[in-house]
Amino acid sequence: MKRRTFLKGTTAAGVVATAASTFPTPALSQNRRKWRLVTTWPKNLPGLGTGAQYFADAITKCSGGRLSVQLHASGEIVPAFESIDAVGSGTVEMGHGAPYYWKGKAPASQFVSNFPFGLTAQEYNGWYHFGGGAALCDEVYEGLGCKFLVCGNTGVQHPGWSRKEINTLADFKGLKMRMPGIGAEVMRRIGATVVNLPGSEVAAALASGTIDWVEWNNPYGEASMGFWRHAKYYYIPGWHESGTVLETFINRKAWDGLEDDLKAIVTNCAYATNVVMLSEFQARSGPVLQQFINKHGVQVRRLSDEQLVTIGEVCGEVISEFVAADPLTKKVFESMNKFRTEQIAYSGTTEQDFFRARSLKYKWPA
Repeated sequence: MKRRTFLKGTTAAGVVATAASTFPTPALSQNRRKWRLVTTWPKNLPGLGTGAQYFADAITKCSGGRLSVQLHASGEIVPAFESIDAVGSGTVEMGHGAPYYWKGKAPASQFVSNFPFGLTAQEYNGWYHFGGGAALCDEVYEGLGCKFLVCGNTGVQHPGWSRKEINTLADFKGLKMRMPGIGAEVMRRIGATVVNLPGSEVAAALASGTIDWVEWNNPYGEASMGFWRHAKYYYIPGWHESGTVLETFINRKAWDGLEDDLKAIVTNCAYATNVVMLSEFQARSGPVLQQFINKHGVQVRRLSDEQLVTIGEVCGEVISEFVAADPLTKKVFESMNKFRTEQIAYSGTTEQDFFRARSLKYKWPA
């Protein structure tokens, strides 16, 4: 190569390099976002708090940091029951909680969460993805200024821990009970004195005697609460919450401002959290229940069929009143109830009959 040609080449390269150094930063780094996620749960609460953290971390990792989500537990930015207002107003971008907490602002939200004697977790998933549920949930949350995504499920919950043994429904009269959602109104009509407390307050309330009965979750979700120290009676079955959905609610303007690929990442991370959270509750609750019984002397008590029928009838009255009072609630319930009717016939020939067969006495490897 001739010297003159070489110098011309190097001079051109230098010009290109100089020009490149003045170019703006690539769009990828310009479009990075930092969102805050507020929860209704205490920090690192097993199942619920850790599930919300899984969701936040999954978005950050799957987006390669383009959407970084920082979790804030109940009370760090706003109290638990003010989370929906903070997100709807745009104070923070997203939240994680239980839909029935917002019944005072959107009555239909308590049905979005599920309803007593309603759908199992997998039935709810079926309704949400293939029964029109996703669109109905969004319609409810539009009035709250939010986008809704299903983001967790507890599975069947236990109706609660009691300081006192309950032999008849009359024993509920005057009982100070923590229970949320539609079940709370049912128990109020049966005679209990019902209060709604966030997760950060329930253990202390039971310990102090402020409440006699606490409903919270299932064994794994309750293990860290130490309820067994103050209440030895653990009641079944979970008529009130058969598969309670948990949610992420996202400020609508913030959601609409996301690129399509980031919307897909957030959506699928929410769906993954739904599976992971339910799976963890299922996997860990069995051993924890045995610890309650064998190590801590907890006594499992079953409500009788007669008691459940009465509770179910009161529940029907409550639901009928809620449905009559609000057109959107009516719309959501009718959709879910139609799906429930179809699933009762089907689930009776699958899970229900399988569970009956599995419980029969036959020889089995230890």
